[in-house]
Amino acid sequence: MALLGVTGCMSADGGEVSRFMSKDPAPKMTEAEKEAAESIIISDLQARRSLLPPGSAYAQVAGPVLEAYSRPAEAELRSARLRAKAASKNWLPRIGPNISLTSLSDVVAQLVVEQVLFDNGRKKAERAFAKADVEAAAVTLAEDTNERVFTALTLYLEGAKAREWIALEQATLKDMQHFEWVMNERVKGGVSDMSDLNVLRQKLAEIQSTLSAKQEEEATALAELNAMSARPLNDVTGVSDVAVAGTVAKPLSVLQAEAEKEREIASAKMERAGLLPGVTAGGTLGDNGSGIGVNVKSDQLLGLGTVDSMKALDVAREAANRRVGQAEEDANRRLRRLETRLSALSRQVSEASVLTQQAKANLDLFQRQYDAGQRQVMDVVGVYETFAARQAARLDLKYELAEARLQVARERGLLADGSSI
Repeated sequence: MALLGVTGCMSADGGEVSRFMSKDPAPKMTEAEKEAAESIIISDLQARRSLLPPGSAYAQVAGPVLEAYSRPAEAELRSARLRAKAASKNWLPRIGPNISLTSLSDVVAQLVVEQVLFDNGRKKAERAFAKADVEAAAVTLAEDTNERVFTALTLYLEGAKAREWIALEQATLKDMQHFEWVMNERVKGGVSDMSDLNVLRQKLAEIQSTLSAKQEEEATALAELNAMSARPLNDVTGVSDVAVAGTVAKPLSVLQAEAEKEREIASAKMERAGLLPGVTAGGTLGDNGSGIGVNVKSDQLLGLGTVDSMKALDVAREAANRRVGQAEEDANRRLRRLETRLSALSRQVSEASVLTQQAKANLDLFQRQYDAGQRQVMDVVGVYETFAARQAARLDLKYELAEARLQVARERGLLADGSSI
């Protein structure tokens, strides 16, 4: 029969056995690849790609900030991985010493070997718990990393916005100083009243105050950002476009709820197994000989409340599933709000640009009328203030839109590559 079996494996031309034919060996999987293959959550995390455009201002900020990250959640992930690795071997026999003092002069030393034969699924639940613990720690690391990038980019946007405000206020200050000089000359010539000159000087003082405040905001934001970074980021400029439209990555909060659900279910199974009797086989080897036996034992004594305790553990699965559903609802609600806000801000930015152009056209018209002697200086100043206010409003909306895009990317966990995390 053995000969027939071997013959059946031979190739038609009498060559080598087919299963021994030379083939390229399958590439050995790394620990990370094995982990991803066994876990949908970790596979999802590793497959994520950052929405920050490579080489952009955002990427130039995110890189040094992550380099300086102490990553405390990574230590917890390593610890969870070690616990999972240890739990993967919990089906093996346990071996340990047993030393007892039988009298004042005799010490008995034995080697105890114990193997679980039936435990109502406790060992399997322990392995599932350890695996879910790794998944939860991995999601926590991804959340912390995305939150750090978001915080850094928010500080960067604060500094960039303050920088643009400064440029805007400096231009406004220069123009208003020109109006103040014209009004001062008119007052000297007796053409205009001193009250108009005082109004202009008050406006100049307000612009100076705003300019100083924006300079302080820029310095504060850059100082805090540099404290998070591995190198100074003062020379990084520009606002990048983050393409969040059409992204379908599952929010990290939902992934965290799913990992915690599996952990809670595994914990309930462990507790349930502890309420029921299990069977173990054990043996001893020592000074007084050796022995083998089978034990039936339970972690807890059975009582009148045991049935209710088991029912309570059965409800844990339903409660965990409901928490996942609630997490999905909360995440969807936040995303819908952010997407609606994105749409509104995009429209408002376009409208603000149109209004700014119209205000500039009105200013140019009033300037020409003033040059022709048809308008007073204060008429031009009023129109100029409207133009400056439109510029400021457009600037505010521009950065609100940029931050809203980052909020969507953070909610979906797309501010950093999952493989690099």
